[in-house]
Amino acid sequence: MEGHNPLIPPVYDIVWSVVAAATVVLIVIAIVSLSRRASQLSPVLALAWAALILVVPVLGPVAWLAVGRRTTPRTRLPR
Repeated sequence: MEGHNPLIPPVYDIVWSVVAAATVVLIVIAIVSLSRRASQLSPVLALAWAALILVVPVLGPVAWLAVGRRTTPRTRLPR
């Protein structure tokens, strides 16, 4: 069998493929969510979140989905 590594079981290829696909899906979901909220964020903050999402593959998107999108800019209420 060509392309088969006898030291690594074939199921590992499938597991790592699923993990990689799930990571890509998570990043896409986080970027789409960020783009929908970008008008409510300052440009620097939106860029920082985008960089975090792209540079830190799993923790960045999870941080945005757990914390970032729930934070709203504080505005003063009229008196």
